[in-house]
Amino acid sequence: MAAKALFITATDTDAGKTYISSLLLQGFKALNVPAAGVKPIAAGADEQGCNGDALLLQQHSGIALPHKVINPICYQAPVAPHLAAISEQQPIDETLLNNALLNWQSLNVQQLLIEGAGGWLLPINGERYLADWVAEQGLPVLLVVGMRLGCLNHTMLTVREIERSGCTLIGWVANCIDPDMALLEQNIADLHQRIAAPCLGVVPFAPAKAAYQQLGQTLAQRLLAL
Repeated sequence: MAAKALFITATDTDAGKTYISSLLLQGFKALNVPAAGVKPIAAGADEQGCNGDALLLQQHSGIALPHKVINPICYQAPVAPHLAAISEQQPIDETLLNNALLNWQSLNVQQLLIEGAGGWLLPINGERYLADWVAEQGLPVLLVVGMRLGCLNHTMLTVREIERSGCTLIGWVANCIDPDMALLEQNIADLHQRIAAPCLGVVPFAPAKAAYQQLGQTLAQRLLAL
């Protein structure tokens, strides 16, 4: 039976895709649900050619996977991947992405989290976006909202574009990345009114360890219930 795949996107770079993906993976592990996190495309690598986000997904996945399996396309420079592809003369190969997806879906896991890079409309070449690939693969989408000034506009633009692409937005997570954000609760309430998909949870800024662990389980349970 193929793993249940979910694509995780965000309102912007540094909104917390890897943080929420890792939180979910830890929640699945606590619930004894086999799960894995992967990152098709990344830019920014260490001396060993490994991406930091991919390493976190590797660490928290319920099965052991090589970095190259988790992150098949990785560029050295921490810049937009399609620009890194030009600079490093290694175009983003969608055939490689297709083959990677088939491999991931055959893994012995119940849940597969596929983390994007940047925001929803991440360019992969002069004409195509990673969102086009997600839509063609029919992957459902989870949106991570980085709660900060300007997030209402970023969120609704992303939601509209996900819907326009034909993808299904199955839910969203409010990730409180700015501890000093004014009117935080009002902003979250506003998003509840505007987004038809359910909010799986609100992740506070730097939660205590016990609260973090419980939150991971709660988010994982709510995702499984969808």
